[in-house]
Amino acid sequence: MSSPDDIDALFVGFGNALRDAGLPIGTDDVLTFCAGMAELKVSDLLDVYWAGRACFVRRREHFPVYKIVFREYFLGENLTDEGPAKRMLRSSANAGATLEIPNTEEGLPGEINPDEVKLGYVASTTEVYRHKEFAECTDAELRQVRRLISRMRITPPKRRTHRMTRTRRSSTLDMRRMVRDTMRNLGEPGSLQFRKRKEKLRPLVLVLDVSGSMADYSRNLLQFAYSARRANARVDVYCFGTRLTRITRQLDRRDPDDAMRTAGESVFDWDGGTRIGDSLREYTREARRSRLGRGAIVVICSDGLDRGEPRALSEAMESLSRIAHRVIWVNPHRGDVEVYVPASLGMIVADPYIDEVHSGHNLASLERLANRLAKVG
Repeated sequence: MSSPDDIDALFVGFGNALRDAGLPIGTDDVLTFCAGMAELKVSDLLDVYWAGRACFVRRREHFPVYKIVFREYFLGENLTDEGPAKRMLRSSANAGATLEIPNTEEGLPGEINPDEVKLGYVASTTEVYRHKEFAECTDAELRQVRRLISRMRITPPKRRTHRMTRTRRSSTLDMRRMVRDTMRNLGEPGSLQFRKRKEKLRPLVLVLDVSGSMADYSRNLLQFAYSARRANARVDVYCFGTRLTRITRQLDRRDPDDAMRTAGESVFDWDGGTRIGDSLREYTREARRSRLGRGAIVVICSDGLDRGEPRALSEAMESLSRIAHRVIWVNPHRGDVEVYVPASLGMIVADPYIDEVHSGHNLASLERLANRLAKVG
């Protein structure tokens, strides 16, 4: 299997090949290309082609050179011979994945037209990691998964405010500005002016269950929280087992491993018991006192296995639903089922106050959660 490091080496080699062919390729271009491919599907040749073309080609006369180098490097075509001689990519013998490239008329007009290309090198293990449950991963695979989670781009949720701002096109006219412009022009009407409501980042609160029943998932969910905190300054992170601990400041470190270690040292009840109701009640008290959670999107990551009193959980969830803009529950035990039926007592008690239930059992489910959080504001 090919590791993400091997994939990065492949893309860096592609940049070197373009540089050898005469294109002005800088190190920043290669880094931008690798960062872009981290967001795309590396096993899709069309994504690779257009990402490279956007990052490496700046002049029209460079298009033919880029096309030739791409076909030679990724498709194994030697365009200097009489006929194209296809060859396997480096290390493709280790993974025999097969990738079909779309037809010329359907994909890249007049540029790539192979019938079938074996692309074992590019078909990396990323897809395997995306759909494999965290509980089934080995230690080496978990390290790779956490590295992928750390690269995840989480778009901060936004909300519309009551304040207005200028815009070039909208359905609302800025009458006040238009009247002022008309008065400056001695009564001559000017061009139309528009306005829209300003957008502001909505607070995001992540409450992570780090009890013993969540041992297979808590470390990866904490890595997800770290990525969210790096993307948005208005993210607060809490951990709870038998009590609530705020770890927002501990995650404000550049090195993710250092942040994980510091956060783990701050939580004294890691892999212990679970008291969801008492922990959420403590959070709601703090949120009322500091107004920190007012109008926030609260994401609770827990399996719902609670040793506390059901009444305490019900009262805490009711109070939380009044404070938060939306309450999202991430339960790794949900899996990939379409219709989720609560099974644990904690989930049954909390279900009436939950707006959405998501799964967090693998990388793909965390990606779907990140996409949903960007739209829920």
